[in-house]
Amino acid sequence: MELTDVSNVLSHKYVINDPLHQLFDAVHTIAVQGYDVKRRVIYWNKGSELLYGYTKAEAIGNKIEELIIPVQMKQHVIESINNWFTKDIPLPAAELLLRHKDNKVINVFSSHVLFTNQFEQKQMYCIDIDIADLKYAQAQAMFKEHMLEAAFEAIPDLFFLMTEEGTIIDYHASNKKNLYVPADEFIGKPMVDILPSEVAQLFKVNIAKVLTEQIVACFEYQLTFPHGTIHFEARISHLPVHNQVVTIVRDISERYETAEIIRNHAYFDPLTLLPNRFLSLDRLSQLLNEAKRNNDKTAILFLDLDDFKKVNDTLGHEIGDKLLKESAKRLNYVVRKEDTVGRLGGDEFIVLLRGLTDDHNALTIAENLLKVFRKPFKIGDRELILTLSIGIAISPDNGNTASDLLKSADTAMYQAKALGRNTYSFFTKAMNETMLRRLEVEEQMHGALERNEFEVYYQSQFDVKKNDIVSAEALLRWHNPKLGNITPDEFIPIAEHTGLIVPIGQFVVRQALLLLNRWQTAKGKQYRMAINLSPRQFRDSQLINFIEQSLKEAKISAQCLELEITEGVLMIGQSYIDDALKSLNELGIKLSMDDFGTGYSSLSYLRQYAFDILKIDRSFISGITHNKADRELVSATIAMAHSLGLSVVAEGVETKAQALLLSELQCDYLQGFYFSKPIPAKALLQSLPKILL
Repeated sequence: MELTDVSNVLSHKYVINDPLHQLFDAVHTIAVQGYDVKRRVIYWNKGSELLYGYTKAEAIGNKIEELIIPVQMKQHVIESINNWFTKDIPLPAAELLLRHKDNKVINVFSSHVLFTNQFEQKQMYCIDIDIADLKYAQAQAMFKEHMLEAAFEAIPDLFFLMTEEGTIIDYHASNKKNLYVPADEFIGKPMVDILPSEVAQLFKVNIAKVLTEQIVACFEYQLTFPHGTIHFEARISHLPVHNQVVTIVRDISERYETAEIIRNHAYFDPLTLLPNRFLSLDRLSQLLNEAKRNNDKTAILFLDLDDFKKVNDTLGHEIGDKLLKESAKRLNYVVRKEDTVGRLGGDEFIVLLRGLTDDHNALTIAENLLKVFRKPFKIGDRELILTLSIGIAISPDNGNTASDLLKSADTAMYQAKALGRNTYSFFTKAMNETMLRRLEVEEQMHGALERNEFEVYYQSQFDVKKNDIVSAEALLRWHNPKLGNITPDEFIPIAEHTGLIVPIGQFVVRQALLLLNRWQTAKGKQYRMAINLSPRQFRDSQLINFIEQSLKEAKISAQCLELEITEGVLMIGQSYIDDALKSLNELGIKLSMDDFGTGYSSLSYLRQYAFDILKIDRSFISGITHNKADRELVSATIAMAHSLGLSVVAEGVETKAQALLLSELQCDYLQGFYFSKPIPAKALLQSLPKILL
């Protein structure tokens, strides 16, 4: 750490002593230095500058022995200071011969004071007086006494001197507002007679501990004053030579309030002020125990704001935060007083319903929640519609523990999403079976690569102008001995969720590029290979290096590789996505937007990223020969893509009529069962049937 950084840290750490510093700064005739437990200078007044020749800037952060202590005294000074800090052995006042910046000897009378600030940091102050002139030294000695008195006045702590029996002999209080009773009511009286009984007992116990164990006792307590409740920390030490006890009392209300704020942050969401995930699930556990005792039901509603991420990405996080706060208000408005609304995180909320006698009670609340969210949100000058998908799980039928019930409600919520959103769904046996199936698939997926259960199939793509096959798309297939054939629609989302998509995706890339090399060599043509990339693969920091290395190993030109990217990747909106796409483009790899037309803002992504190819989703192709709207939409999409310099691939071509019509619409490439179903690598290398339009 640089010296200036040390200086800044020390200045902040010891800011509590500003009143002392102001006092010392006003006095130039004596030298005052402050330093921490490592003997680093934390304070250096003008008097020190005048006496020793070092400026404040030169001194702060440096160790005192490196500045003014002669070589022959260094070890003794270091040990003496350390003994005071660690063993409470004070440094005696003494005349010393110290060193000026220019190595001139300075004769001083030096005394020291040790403090502990509010951060529990010990710090020492050294007060040095130049005694070259005796009268000057005597005057300064007198001033030192007054200065120390003033220093105590600047310290906010309360000091009490007591007998070993606890009778108050003397006190000091710069702020008398925190005295529980006036001084004339406690001087000469036992402290235990002045304070409330529970606080008095704390003092009595700790004074006895100090006397018997010869330690410094520390404890906390609180007292109620007309100006509020104040939290204190008391430290008690024994002066055996004088048969007395010293008590220092510090106001720690600010620290206590800070701790309360931290506790609130641990249990409540700072944006919406709703109970957070931890507190919500704790309350759910309590409700389940209560329901078991009362033989009634508890319901959990798992809520997700539909398309909130799109709103957040489009309008910004400030609008998104306001929507979340307004959503929290609406949720609290609908539920009963005895119910709990919590925020699990992001755009997910939870509603806990207690004491239900019938499932219909939960249904009524769910319907009211959907109804209140259909009213537009007014955010500034905007009106936004935000709907809910709600999953409902009820104990004990759908789970007996908080975690089980939450999983059931989560599963039901996704079922509501599948039903079209803006609705609710109860957890059912079928949903439970779906969840168990997912867990089983996930379990079997671990190790599937090592067991060689995955195989890459290929579906050819037909070039309309060349009237020939020019490329293929790599499609992954999985056969598991226990589960049989598992469709990509089922296992790809699970692989994405678990992160296994990264090694599986690398397997596909390697296999597809090696096959492409063999295909090109066998046919003597520059075929292309299209490979899908998922959102999770983009989070792999080695993605670009891996693809580049795989191209080299397979001896494939980058122009022959086409990477298909769905809108789900682009919607992540992270900078690493942009960087990866830019790097892929710079390598010369072709980028294809997959499933065009099914997303929310595909057009904006076409402007934002350097795509080469646009793939029209099969859902639009299936109806083009008999549905005018689909035909016109596909025609407009092709024309728009061509105007942007993009080639177009139509997916899901299954009939000759569809192929001929797409040719008339000037679609560039066709893909579908009409030309070829996905086939193994061996079949692709054989002669494909010649299909002419």
